[in-house]
Amino acid sequence: MAPEQIKTADKMKSVKAACVNAPAGSKKDTAMRPYHAAEKAHTAKNEAETDKELDAATNALA
Repeated sequence: MAPEQIKTADKMKSVKAACVNAPAGSKKDTAMRPYHAAEKAHTAKNEAETDKELDAATNALA
């Protein structure tokens, strides 16, 4: 795996943990949508889109 892919995979784990452990409510629901989009982009090996969606999920939890 390339270093960029490792960084993205680590970020995916971190954001997933934050989304899963967030209290139920609108912030969690809002964050899960971009997280699922990030999973799809990651599967398609689209690193830029994955990073964008992970940032959106993180911002939704803030």
